[in-house]
Amino acid sequence: MLIWVIYDIASDKTRRDIAKQCKNIGLYRVQKSVFLGTIDDNNLDELKLRAENMVDLEKDSVYVFPMSRAELKKAGLIGQAFDNELVTDELISKFF
Repeated sequence: MLIWVIYDIASDKTRRDIAKQCKNIGLYRVQKSVFLGTIDDNNLDELKLRAENMVDLEKDSVYVFPMSRAELKKAGLIGQAFDNELVTDELISKFF
């Protein structure tokens, strides 16, 4: 399943920990607080549970959006699609 993970987290430590979780399950960072990748249902459930236990539910937000590859190809992008310092051309060609 192709998913986007987008977050707004106040604590630097928690933000780093969420990013590490995303990377550990095989997601790619596309911007500083945005990850994209393909994962299975078990990893998706695990990520959601871990994020819920890590964030401050009163201050922080973590969004997990499933998206089909066809929908991703239809998405409109204006400007830089990905943060060039964080993402390689190989990743961009993988998804587009």
